Amino acid sequence: MERNLFDLSEETAVVLGGTGVLGGEMAKALAGQGARVAVVGRNAERGAARVAEIKSAGGQAVFQKADALDRRSLTDACKRIEAELGPVSVLVNATGGNRPDATLPPGSPFSRLSLEAWRDVFDLNLIGGVLLPCQVFGEGMVDRGKGSIINIASMSGMTPLSRVVAYSAAKAAVINLTKFLAREWATSGVRVNAISPGFFPAEQNRTLLFRDDGGYTERGAQIIGHTPMGRFGEPAELGGAVIWLASPRASSFVTGQNIVVDGGFSSTTI
Repeated sequence: MERNLFDLSEETAVVLGGTGVLGGEMAKALAGQGARVAVVGRNAERGAARVAEIKSAGGQAVFQKADALDRRSLTDACKRIEAELGPVSVLVNATGGNRPDATLPPGSPFSRLSLEAWRDVFDLNLIGGVLLPCQVFGEGMVDRGKGSIINIASMSGMTPLSRVVAYSAAKAAVINLTKFLAREWATSGVRVNAISPGFFPAEQNRTLLFRDDGGYTERGAQIIGHTPMGRFGEPAELGGAVIWLASPRASSFVTGQNIVVDGGFSSTTI
């Protein structure tokens, strides 16, 4: 009998940013299909909690502390993970975020945007979010002729949203670099794709979307009004796309793609 298309029991998956809300749900999804998962991040307390959650559900996981913006830190983490779990065959790059001073308040001129904040947002989302991890973990995948890299971009990388200009531009670069690497490694057995989530409430954007009483802010209501499904996404709803792209059988001919998970937001006119 053929194995399940989505069986990941032969895979070792690294989830950078796995201590966060979205990255953590992706780590859980991969472990749920049998993958040996390394949750990688800077917060050991959150990492241990995520690993405990995965193990309590019957999955296999370890936490590895690392800084995605430090090549040596990533290289050391890769060596320790492979010594404990085996060669890495799945890499999920879920490191990213925004800075308040890289966001334009209503009426604020673009010329006043902080260059330091802009650079920090690009460093976090492009350098630490894709470039360095792909160089460090991707090298081994190319050498072994097997692997799936999944970069977490954003729907705003395709349609630049008002105010979050630096974040939108950085995520557009993530999508572009994803396509470049897919083409570069296409004959090496390594597939590279991106997932672009729409609006998923998390710590960094909750105050932007919700009032203290739980109702929508003006911004939140506007987003819901432009989302055909009429709601925000739930973090667990990213799991299916991650599992599909991670599977060497289910998505064996899929590379260089940007999978949008946004409840239809990008299909409407803003």
